[in-house]
Amino acid sequence: MGRRARAGAVLAAIALAGLTACGAGGSQEKASESRQAKGGVGLKQIGRFDSPVYVTGAPGFPKLLFVVEQGGTVRVLRGGHRLGQPFLDIGGLISSGGERGLLSIAFPPDYASTRRFYVYYTDPEGNIRIDEFKRKSATRAARGSRRAVVEIPHPVNANHNGGQLQFLDNFLYFGTGDGGSGGDPPNNSQNRRVLLGKLLRIDPSRAGAEPEVYSYGLRNPFRFSFDTVTAPEPRLAIADVGQDRFEELDYTTVAAARGANFGWDAFEGFAPYRGANSGTRDPGGTVKPIFAYPHSRGGSCTIIGGYVVRDRSLPSLQGRYVYADLCEGELRSLAPQLRRASGDRKLGLSVSTPTSFGEDARGHVYVASLEGPVYRLVPR
Repeated sequence: MGRRARAGAVLAAIALAGLTACGAGGSQEKASESRQAKGGVGLKQIGRFDSPVYVTGAPGFPKLLFVVEQGGTVRVLRGGHRLGQPFLDIGGLISSGGERGLLSIAFPPDYASTRRFYVYYTDPEGNIRIDEFKRKSATRAARGSRRAVVEIPHPVNANHNGGQLQFLDNFLYFGTGDGGSGGDPPNNSQNRRVLLGKLLRIDPSRAGAEPEVYSYGLRNPFRFSFDTVTAPEPRLAIADVGQDRFEELDYTTVAAARGANFGWDAFEGFAPYRGANSGTRDPGGTVKPIFAYPHSRGGSCTIIGGYVVRDRSLPSLQGRYVYADLCEGELRSLAPQLRRASGDRKLGLSVSTPTSFGEDARGHVYVASLEGPVYRLVPR
C-alpha cells in the first residue's frame, strides 16, 4: 500500500507514515491550537492513554467513561479521574498494530442489570472477533466471563477491518471492512453472501445467531453512529473510508438502511470508481453519500466519523455532525440531511492524528488522538 493514496483506513496511515507525518505538527502544538478555539467550542484534555482508538459511556453509570487502547486494554475514568486498574485487558487475545487491535466496546441498554458488554478486535490470525464479557464490578470486568459471539475470517490482508460496535435498542450493529488490499479484488462488498464490507447486526442475547447483513457496498466503515433524537425514525451516519480520491459520509434512516447498497466498489464518493482492481459495474439503486470530499482538500486521507451533537452545552453544534480527517487533524461539522449535507465548516480546533470520536451516557462528545490525548468538546 502507498502512503496517502491508499491510506484506506484509519490506522494504516499511521503505521505507514508515522505518528505525525500527516499532521501539521506534534501534540504540543496541537494542544496549543485547541486552547485557541473559536465559535464557542473548545477542547478539554481528560487524560493521556496508550494509542486510544475509542471512547464511550455505559448506560446506568453516568460518572464512568471508558477509553479503548489499541493494544487490548480498556481504561476507565470515574468522575473524570483515571483509575489505576484497567476495566479490561485482553492483550493476549489480539493482534495489534497498523489497523489491527482492540477497536471498540459497546454496552447494551440493559447493561446495568445484565452486566454484559461486547468488544470488537482482531485475533492473532487477523480474523475479526466480537466477544461478550460481564462486569465484575462497576470498574472491573470479569475476564473469565468471555463468550465468543462472532468470528469473521480476515486472514489475508491486515487492513480494512472496520471496528465499530453500536447498540440500537437490543440489537448490536457492527461495520466490517472489505477485506483489504485496494479496489476490493474479491468483490466482497457487493457479495451479500460474504460478511466483509457490510453493516451487520445481531441480537447478542441469542446464542449462535448468525449476523444479518443489514447494509452492504461499504469499503471500510471504521466509525458509524446513530442519532436517536430524530425518533420515531432514528438515523444512521456511516463514515466510509475512501480509496484514492474521496472520503464519504452516508446518512439515512435506520429503516431505509436495511438492505441498502452504498455502492463500493462501483462508486467512490459520488464518482464511479476506476482505480486498481476495478471492474464492478453500477448495480443500480445504490444509496449515494450525502457528503464527500477529495484527498486534495488540505492533505486529507481518511475520514474519522463522529456524532450528531446533542450536548445542550454546545448550542453552536446542536444537530450538527462532527467529524475529522486522520491526516488533516482539523475538527469540522456539517448539517446532515437525508439527501445532501450542507454547511461544512471548520471548528477552529485541531487534534493530531485523530482516531475516533465518542459519546458518553450524558451526551458529551469526545475525540481521541493516537498520540495519547483524549479530549472532550466543551463550551467556551
